[in-house]
Amino acid sequence: MINIQKNGLSFFQFPNLAEYPGICHGIFTRKGGVSSQPYDSLNTSLNSGDLETNVIKNRSLILQCLEIDNLFFINQVHGTDIVVLNKKDCQPPDYPVTGDAVISNIPGKNIVIQTADCQAVLLYDAHKQTAANIHAGWRGSIQNIIGKTIQKMEKIFKCNPAHITAGIGPALGLCCAEFINYKKEIPEKYWKYKNNSNHFDFYAVSRDQLCNAGVLPENIFSSSFCTKCSSSLFFSFRKNKTTGRFASIIGIK
Repeated sequence: MINIQKNGLSFFQFPNLAEYPGICHGIFTRKGGVSSQPYDSLNTSLNSGDLETNVIKNRSLILQCLEIDNLFFINQVHGTDIVVLNKKDCQPPDYPVTGDAVISNIPGKNIVIQTADCQAVLLYDAHKQTAANIHAGWRGSIQNIIGKTIQKMEKIFKCNPAHITAGIGPALGLCCAEFINYKKEIPEKYWKYKNNSNHFDFYAVSRDQLCNAGVLPENIFSSSFCTKCSSSLFFSFRKNKTTGRFASIIGIK
C-alpha cells in the first residue's frame, strides 16, 4: 500500500486503485486527530463513546486532507443490506441509513466504511464509473456480502466483474483472528481457511469471494496489515475493546 502524508494526516492508498484519476480513495490511520484516549486520535465513529465534537472535528480533518466536501456514512450492523446511490434516482439521503455496503455512481458521494478489525473492501469499475465500499466483518463474510454487492453492481449498474478493481483494507490477520467457538459461529465450508490453532484467514476468504464473483486475481490488492498487531497505527477492537474506528473512503470525483 502507498503511504501518503497530506495536510497533516497520514493515509494509505491501494496501488491498483491509485492508477485511476476519476476516484478519490484513502485508508486513514488512527493518527492525526483530536480525540483523547482510548479514542486517540482520528476516530470517526459517533457510536464509539467518543465526544461528538471530537468526531466532527476528525471528520472535518479528513475532508480537508482529501480536499472534498462530502462524506457518506451508514449505520453498520454486520448484516448484508446494500445501500444504492444512483444518479438516476432522486437526491440520495444525507442522513445515515442502515447497511453494510454502499454502491454509488454519483460524483462527490464519498462512501465511508468505519472499522476496527473488520475489512473495508473497496471496489471500482472504471468502465461504468461506479464505486462500492463494503463492511466485511466475519459475520458479513460468512454471508458473502462481497459477492452480493458485486451481483448488485451487475444488476443495477451493468458492471462487468472482470472490469472491477478491488482493494482489501487493513483488518485482523490470520495471526490474531482466533475463533474458539468456530464450530458454532462459522459454517463448515469456511473451515478450510482455518489453521491448526483455530485462527482464520479472512483475507483469503475475501480474495476468494472476489474471484468467485468474477473479479480477476490481478485486479485485487490485499493489505498485509493485522490491525491487532498494528494497533498503534489502526484501531483494534480485539486489542483494546473500547476504542475508535478508522475510516476507509472511496468516491467518484
